Amino acid sequence: MDLEKRAKRQSLKIIVSEMMMVITVIITVVVLVFVVSGYWLNADFKVERQGMLQINSVPTGASVAVDGDSPWFQRTNTSKILSSGKHEVVLSKDGYDTWSKTVNIKEGLLYRLNYPHLFLKDRTKESVYDTTTATFATVSPSRKLLLLANNTTDWLLINIDSEIIKPATIDISKLFPSANGLFAGKIISANWDSANEHVLLKIQNDDSIEWVLLDIRNSSKSINLTREFATTFTDVNIFDHSADNLLAIRDGNLHKIDVGARQISAVLIENILSYAFFDSEIIYSTKGQVNLLKLGQDSPIFVKGTESDAQVLISKFYDDKYIYVIEGEEITVYQKNDLEELIHAEIGFTPQELKIGQDGDFVAMNSGTNFATLDMESMQITNWQINSSSYNWINGYMLYVINDGELSVYDFDGLNHRILSNNVSNHFPVTITSEKWLYYFSDDELVREWLIAR
Repeated sequence: MDLEKRAKRQSLKIIVSEMMMVITVIITVVVLVFVVSGYWLNADFKVERQGMLQINSVPTGASVAVDGDSPWFQRTNTSKILSSGKHEVVLSKDGYDTWSKTVNIKEGLLYRLNYPHLFLKDRTKESVYDTTTATFATVSPSRKLLLLANNTTDWLLINIDSEIIKPATIDISKLFPSANGLFAGKIISANWDSANEHVLLKIQNDDSIEWVLLDIRNSSKSINLTREFATTFTDVNIFDHSADNLLAIRDGNLHKIDVGARQISAVLIENILSYAFFDSEIIYSTKGQVNLLKLGQDSPIFVKGTESDAQVLISKFYDDKYIYVIEGEEITVYQKNDLEELIHAEIGFTPQELKIGQDGDFVAMNSGTNFATLDMESMQITNWQINSSSYNWINGYMLYVINDGELSVYDFDGLNHRILSNNVSNHFPVTITSEKWLYYFSDDELVREWLIAR
């Protein structure tokens, strides 16, 4: 009898234990669902829906202060749950300058700060190469290669990601035949493919324009597009990763160029005013409308009608694609899949230049010294001014300005303005490579500064 009672009691304990485990699992899952959805207990132990801030920095390991609170254990790269609303974020690290920004956290959403850059205060500077004969320079998208042009037909390619600088020669004599072995053209622009293997050059020779696709690995495979097709292009862009295909405008019409086959397609789009592309999709404007064309499809998709000439962009942010249409001083943003209008806002001026962030997380627009930045994280436009109409991008998130030899940088939204160096040439590019070195030109020298403590 005692054995039977003990067996019943043991069975009851097992049942109760399993029920408690099930209840614990259910409660844990429910709590996790609420946490993932942004719900949290505030300081008054009340449930409120919050958001999350993800912070990365260069260099890593910077201290993070939010609204003046700086716990000793809070470092980048990390994530932090915050109440919805505005918060002041300050990053600091011994030996480096500080970085700050006010962020607007939204309920249940993630806000990323993946671009803050802190600069070493006491930097070592060294001249690494004599550039007396250089007439033009351009840096690859990886920011690891520097192409130096000169007035000869032997140009130089420098790996600036190496501590030892050893230029390689690129022979361009077949691209620009010259009796005296000199290059007399003027390079107007240079655009690289994303594979960092080709450079598309727009060159002025006397009163004519030539487009050249330079293969930096094997210059014999380079092609002078203007001479190859015996035609005048008003615009050419690299269409894919390795410059196997190009898009070109001839007589106002858009064509595709197959570089390997040396073939130019029939007209893809007639009377084109503006275009941009992502993968195989081309967003473009003509008189009175904006359309989206996917190569291989018979007909384009109508996006919107326009009352004035429109500028267009297309990019990917997170997992979605977005279309941007700029008409005069207004910008409209659409989600590409269903063409839902997400934003319609005033810019404050008519942009002359447009720039998409490297991860599609912002659109920078400018006219002279006036800037407007659409931050896709916050879906807000910030208007600001720069102290020079001459600017360029030092990496995917910061632009630089050189005024009277003084080099300064800004974040893409105009914040965190910092002066880096003096006596810097404004005729050549400035870049940061491997987040380790700052390169610029000064007194006919290529100069390098260490950005991290050694």
